[in-house]
Amino acid sequence: MQRERITDHIFVFRSDQYAQVTAGVVLTRDGAVLIDTLMYPEETMLIRRYVEEGLGSRVNYVINTHFHADHTTGTCFFPGALVVSHRLCREMLASRGRESLRQMKANAGEFDRVELILPEITFDDEMALDIGGTIFKLRASPGHSQDSIVCLLEEEEVLFAADTIMPIPYFVDGSSSDFIASLTRLRERDYENIVQGHGEIILRGEVSEKISSDLEYLRRLDEAVKVALDKGQEDIENQVSLRRCGKSHVLLNGIVQQLHQQNIRALVERYRDDPAKAQDGPSRYQLERNDAWSQKKFI
Repeated sequence: MQRERITDHIFVFRSDQYAQVTAGVVLTRDGAVLIDTLMYPEETMLIRRYVEEGLGSRVNYVINTHFHADHTTGTCFFPGALVVSHRLCREMLASRGRESLRQMKANAGEFDRVELILPEITFDDEMALDIGGTIFKLRASPGHSQDSIVCLLEEEEVLFAADTIMPIPYFVDGSSSDFIASLTRLRERDYENIVQGHGEIILRGEVSEKISSDLEYLRRLDEAVKVALDKGQEDIENQVSLRRCGKSHVLLNGIVQQLHQQNIRALVERYRDDPAKAQDGPSRYQLERNDAWSQKKFI
């Protein structure tokens, strides 16, 4: 696991074990706030140890940015912490998350200690939390998933964007139209840093280009899939390349290629199901994927 210090009281942890997924720690006068956890208990426990032994603090709040297992599995390792999320995140954890955890335990012994924790504090659109004098501005940011949120530390201009910002937009559990709206809304202000849900921190001089690149990817992908369908092309996954959509295949150690192909399959199914609502999912592919936890498709 890699650790990076953004400011005197903001830290980012990036997994070496699963898809460079990130978690953040913000120190306040009322203890530490953990923004997401990591996938595997071993790495999440290293975060806890660093907070308690290295920083002399304790995690008193956990913010779940969405229900996916790679961001929530470790919540149970912070007993007594108040857990905050979008209302839909709580609902999805209670249903899909519960079944997902059962399958994870059946397939991998390292999850035996994991327990499902449902958020106690939820919201629908926006919420501001004053924790020890630090203001956390939470806002719904659907697209990657219906329950996705972002967390802004306004004074520091640091945005924990979770999977609203990652090496490529990934909308199999959400919708590309929502993604476009959420990304466009992020352009309303400048940021000193954006912490992606997976991958490296985005620095101030890179933010505008990154958001523009993600919007362009979604536009090109949608256009390319529609053209391929209109022409009756087969094997669309191989016809619509990452490069054609403006992204590199080497991001996230090559995992982006898989994410891109899953985006294509989801978009194709949505157009075939109902061309008028192609970007508003879910599709049959999404529903099938939701039960595929044994294949470790957690992002």
